[in-house]
Amino acid sequence: MVLLCLSGGTIYLLPFLREIYYIPIQQAFEYTNTQMGILFSVFGLASMLSYFPGGWLADQYSPRKLISLSLLGVGLGGLYFATLPSYSANLALHFFWGICTSLIFWGAMIKATRSCASSEEQGRAFGLLESGRGLVEVAISSAILAVFAWLGSQATALSQVITIYAWINIALAMMSWRFLKDSNTNSSGQDAALKRVSLKNVLTVLRMPSVWLIAIVVLTTYSANWGAYYFTPYATTGYSLSILLGASIGVAKMWLKPLAATSAGFIADRFGIARTVFVLTLTMAGSFVAFAILPGGKAYLFLMLFNVTVASCAVFALRGIYFALLDDSGVAPAVTGTAVGVISAIGFTPDFFMPILGGMLLDSYPGILGYRYYFGVIAIMSICGVLAAHQLMRKSQQGDVINGSIKFK
Repeated sequence: MVLLCLSGGTIYLLPFLREIYYIPIQQAFEYTNTQMGILFSVFGLASMLSYFPGGWLADQYSPRKLISLSLLGVGLGGLYFATLPSYSANLALHFFWGICTSLIFWGAMIKATRSCASSEEQGRAFGLLESGRGLVEVAISSAILAVFAWLGSQATALSQVITIYAWINIALAMMSWRFLKDSNTNSSGQDAALKRVSLKNVLTVLRMPSVWLIAIVVLTTYSANWGAYYFTPYATTGYSLSILLGASIGVAKMWLKPLAATSAGFIADRFGIARTVFVLTLTMAGSFVAFAILPGGKAYLFLMLFNVTVASCAVFALRGIYFALLDDSGVAPAVTGTAVGVISAIGFTPDFFMPILGGMLLDSYPGILGYRYYFGVIAIMSICGVLAAHQLMRKSQQGDVINGSIKFK
């Protein structure tokens, strides 16, 4: 679990470097908001195309091989990114990163995590994974932000920061190859079950309403997660904060992830996963409604910071437990990778359309107005997540595991 947290917390820092360094990246590469959006939409497109086959891949090969390969790929790509390449080269690089993280890494991490806990402890297992990833993210990001400030916060400093992130990924690739077990299966015969997964079983997964409901929850949560990526430039643009202070907000909210995800895991195991997800989606929707109506300006700084805290906690908590809904839904462990692939292919589509939408709105409506429209779209989507979570909660309260477990012959 420790290596899963280390790798899961590190591998996405380079592709999502914009969360903290949005304006420095924009200045170093001389990109418009729309160009920034297109760049990260290319990453999202690669991810969207990769999640489903990546789920199948996770059911066929050991986490050790997949996780090590993906970390190495992201690290080598980071060394190239540090040279500040052309826009077309950056588009290709972000597509490559999408393949590494979504085709090779994601399903392997989720499958390995699910195998670490019993059915009664799925909530805390995924909560601990997300909190561990959060601790790794914030520890590395805080340390490297300090280096960035010490180096002068210019393009040269950004290049050195990217190089550090790249070598961390490469080091973790070697550690994963050395210390992860070659298989996460046990003596219960899961290996044999994996080999008997048939097309009929896969189609059964696709026909489960719960899979699609979970996908809606993931999609709306991940859309809100993209909103959280914009908190740094939002604070800088709308509340007259410096670039460094804005970046500090981006790092500070990362500290909430371990607490939110761990707490959500234990609460979900105590009061029910579906019920906890419903309450969190409701909180998330309310917070983005608030963002959509906040006018900006220093007079509302405290209210903005409070709402950033609420929204971040809700999003991080949901990210920590939404895959624990798999056990509630009766998805057999042997096809976890396939189910995760289906859910992720739908749920993480915001990687494709949210950055383009954000870039276009920010360029079309300068200042805080573009952010308010962007957060308003997220608020509407979050309400859809509330409805899906309510349906899952209703089924759970009726004691109806949607569609039952898949049985292998």
